[in-house]
Amino acid sequence: MPVIATPQEFNVDDLYVDLRRLGHELYLKCEGFNFGGSIKLKAAAEMVEAAERAGLLSPGATLVESSSGNLGIALSLVAKSRGYRFVCVTDSRCTLTARQLMQTLGTQVHVITEPHPVEGLLGARIRHVRRLCAERGYHWLDQYSNPANWMAHYRTTGPRILADFAGIDVLFIGAGTTGTLMGCARYLREAKPSVRIVAVDSAGSVTFGAPALPRMIPGLGTGIRPALLDESYVDDVVHVAEVDTVRGCRKLASAGFVFGGSTGTVVSGALAWFAENQDQRGRTAVAIAPDLGDRYLDTVYQDQWVTDLYSADALDQDADSQRLSEVPQ
Repeated sequence: MPVIATPQEFNVDDLYVDLRRLGHELYLKCEGFNFGGSIKLKAAAEMVEAAERAGLLSPGATLVESSSGNLGIALSLVAKSRGYRFVCVTDSRCTLTARQLMQTLGTQVHVITEPHPVEGLLGARIRHVRRLCAERGYHWLDQYSNPANWMAHYRTTGPRILADFAGIDVLFIGAGTTGTLMGCARYLREAKPSVRIVAVDSAGSVTFGAPALPRMIPGLGTGIRPALLDESYVDDVVHVAEVDTVRGCRKLASAGFVFGGSTGTVVSGALAWFAENQDQRGRTAVAIAPDLGDRYLDTVYQDQWVTDLYSADALDQDADSQRLSEVPQ
C-alpha cells in the first residue's frame, strides 16, 4: 500500500495499454497517472532537486518557467510541496483547465498573447521570463536547455521500458523540449542500441528543421529548436498534422481511453510510420503516452472547437479507420 508525503512521490510507471485491438502491435506506456497528470512531473521534480543540490534555491525562492501547460502544472505541485513560489509564463493556447489548476495550486500565471515576429509565442514567452529574472530575481529552471530534463528519463523512463519490454525493437517518443526523447534515447543507445528511436513531432514545429506553421494544440512541437536535441540519437522523424492528432485522440476515446493531445500525436505518428515501414511487421513497438485527456475536453474533444479550426472533416473517424487498416496486423 503506497503512502506518500508529497505529490511527486506517486507515479504509476509500469502501466501499458495493448492497442492491438485497434489494429496494430503497439504498447502505449501511460505516463499520466500521477498528481501532475503527465510525464512532466518527472522532469519537474528532477530540475528542482538539481537546483537544490547546486545551491541555487534559497528557502521561499520564486521559480519561473515557460510552459504550454503540463510542465507548469507539474512545477506548481513540486513548488507548492517544497515551499517555493512559482510563476508560469504560458500563452493563449494553454487550456483554461490547465490555467485554473495552476492557480488553484497558488501559481501566478502570465498569459502571453502577442507572438515574437520570428520566434512566435514561445520566443515571446522566453523573453518575458528573462525580464522577470532580471527585474525580480526569479530563478528560471529553463526546461529547454536544462540537462536535468533529459536526465529524469535517462534514470527512470528509459530503464523502465527496457525492464518491461526486453525485446523492444521500436520506441516512439513525442518531441517537445526533447527531454523525454533525449533521456530515453541516450539510455537505450547504451543499454540496447538495436532499438529504433522514432521521434514524433507536430507539423509546423521547427525542431527538426521544418518550416514554422501555426499550431493550436499545446504540448509537442516548438517554435525554437530545443538546445537539448542531439539528432544523432534519433533514427526517424514523423510529423503529424493537428487534424490527425484530433482523430488519433478520438479514435482512442472510441475504445474507452481518453488521452491528451500529445498522446494522440504520438499514436498517429506511430500509425504513419508503420504504414511507411511495412517490413517492420511483427516488431515489438512501444509508444510513450505523455498525458491524459481531461485537460483537452474543451479543445480536442469539443466538436465546435475542432470544427472552427479544422473544418467538420476533422470529426470524420472514417479517415482514421482507413489509416488503421493499413497498419500491419
